[in-house]
Amino acid sequence: MHTERAIPGTLSESSPVLVSIPEPDEQVVAAVYRFRDQTGQYKPSDRVASWSTAVTQGATSILIKSMEDSGWFVPIEREGISNLLNERQIIQQIRQQHARPDQGPSPLPPLLFAGVMLEGGIIGYDTNVITGGAGARYLGVGGSSQYRKDQVTIYLRAVSTQSGRVLKTVHTTKSILSQKLDSGVFRFIDTDRLLEAEAGYTYNEPPVMAVTEAIDEAVQLLILEGIEEGIWSARNEAEVTAFREQFDYERKMQEQLQRDYFGFLEERDLRQGWTVSPAFSLGSFIGNYNNPDVHPGVSLQIERNLTHMFSVKANLQRTSIGAGNAFRQEDLSTADLLMNAYITPQYSLSPYLSAGAGILAFDRKYEFLEHQIFPAVTFEGGLDYRFNEFLGLRLYTNYRYLLIDGLDGVSYGEYNDQHWNVNAGITISF
Repeated sequence: MHTERAIPGTLSESSPVLVSIPEPDEQVVAAVYRFRDQTGQYKPSDRVASWSTAVTQGATSILIKSMEDSGWFVPIEREGISNLLNERQIIQQIRQQHARPDQGPSPLPPLLFAGVMLEGGIIGYDTNVITGGAGARYLGVGGSSQYRKDQVTIYLRAVSTQSGRVLKTVHTTKSILSQKLDSGVFRFIDTDRLLEAEAGYTYNEPPVMAVTEAIDEAVQLLILEGIEEGIWSARNEAEVTAFREQFDYERKMQEQLQRDYFGFLEERDLRQGWTVSPAFSLGSFIGNYNNPDVHPGVSLQIERNLTHMFSVKANLQRTSIGAGNAFRQEDLSTADLLMNAYITPQYSLSPYLSAGAGILAFDRKYEFLEHQIFPAVTFEGGLDYRFNEFLGLRLYTNYRYLLIDGLDGVSYGEYNDQHWNVNAGITISF
């Protein structure tokens, strides 16, 4: 049995940024009555009803800790104000009972009053925003992976206690990722002997850490945006400018305008103009021979964007086909004209599908072939990833169904010969 000792609490990724904010000109006395969960969400369960809440109910304590770490606020106790007042009353009564007859009880120092109240709460917890997975199994051996993304949203506002005016409101969103990897084998290794083995790993991001990071980020934004609007000021404005440059604050604000509901950045100019994509390929054919060879090749795609989603492209390839001693290796060239559609063109990573027509042509007319040129219907699918508007990566596969049979020199069977290949290359845009 293995146990672990208690350790200091883990800091969020936003905590180092929060504690490095430049010092204020004067600390703000702030009160937090209750920063609570306003979602009403319970933990999702596929089997039984769960009455456990999806997010922490102690967000007030997290917010007060963030206020202390920032160095900009003097938090005062308000969530347990009734307990505080009762304790002060007990102290006052004890002083009265034990005071000298000639001297009255010494009064307690007055409570601090807040110039600003911080209000808000956890106003959203969305489950299964994105789910997905992949897996493969062959002859009882395989593995799979699953992926799920939840989101928690925090709203925080500063309110003036003198006028009741809302001085500033900010909101942050943090994703909560869950990932599962597993593999196994289930097969007979003999007539009456079965081998079965499993291994796996599951990673669930703690929701309380997601809430902590979202609150830390919200306090940081509240301070910086309050400085911009003159609600409060820093002791050294030059340090604030250097801080904003160090942590790229302006870029974060621009990205906030570009994010969609799923938290992804929309970069709509990634696939515009002309694109050239050289690639390395591996391919073979499906015909009348049992074991066709897999041969390397090279390909080149020239693409022109038509709309935000659609494009037209020409695909050129140089490769060879063969089937051992039964069918010797012969060089051939292919050319295709395809209509292309990107599934998620606004993102850096986008699946795509293409369809069109093309030809396969041997270098010369061989005696065993009835034709030198074979027309074909072409389909293509793959993944296109762009680092920026100029450079990217592409992984895709081509499938060609020949309209004329006999690519391998044999015209036989119900279906015509087919040609396929897998390609990996780069994309260069102009």
